[in-house]
Amino acid sequence: MSFLFKNTKILEAQIDEFLDAISQSAIVYKQAINNYLAGDMEKFEERMTAIDRLESKADKIRRNVENQLYGQSLIPEHRGDVLALLESMDNVIDTAKQTVNQFSVESPDIPEELNDGYSELAEIAANAAEAIVRATRAFFNDIAAVKDHLHKVYFYEKEADTVGDKLKRHVFSLDIELSRKIHLRYFALHVDNLADRSEEVADRLSIYSIKREI
Repeated sequence: MSFLFKNTKILEAQIDEFLDAISQSAIVYKQAINNYLAGDMEKFEERMTAIDRLESKADKIRRNVENQLYGQSLIPEHRGDVLALLESMDNVIDTAKQTVNQFSVESPDIPEELNDGYSELAEIAANAAEAIVRATRAFFNDIAAVKDHLHKVYFYEKEADTVGDKLKRHVFSLDIELSRKIHLRYFALHVDNLADRSEEVADRLSIYSIKREI
């Protein structure tokens, strides 16, 4: 990450650690949803605790980075973009945590025939989150490579929309109560939210990258 932070090794390491936490949260997110679908609530609770710790860790690191950027007057010409980018990335891990928590709070009764659809959607959404982490790393150390990762974020977000629509159609084709259909659709939207948040960061990062190259 030496391109942007040439003389600030501690800050460089903290941002790497922040991005590691978000990448790990995407993996844990996917695992937690699969644990829930499999009915393994012990593992699900473990994953929920893990993602909560990762989110807290990411918040703490982001605040430390913010204090250093302002307190030490580092990279004033890029400070605003860097802080906005980190805050946007923080929204990604927040969304992962909130979605897993909603499964715990509302305990949706998901028919087994829908498991593959929810699992596939979680996988794609997690892939989008991991792709935006790679794009963000590139922003700091290899600006020319950002586009190579951003296009993957957009690809996964579109895939999530496609799979999500298919899942919702499947939900409403079932012979179950309308209230239950609406609840299941609601959770399809929840799982898809991670891909949407990743796309939002990608839109921001695309602009920041252009500004860096000018």
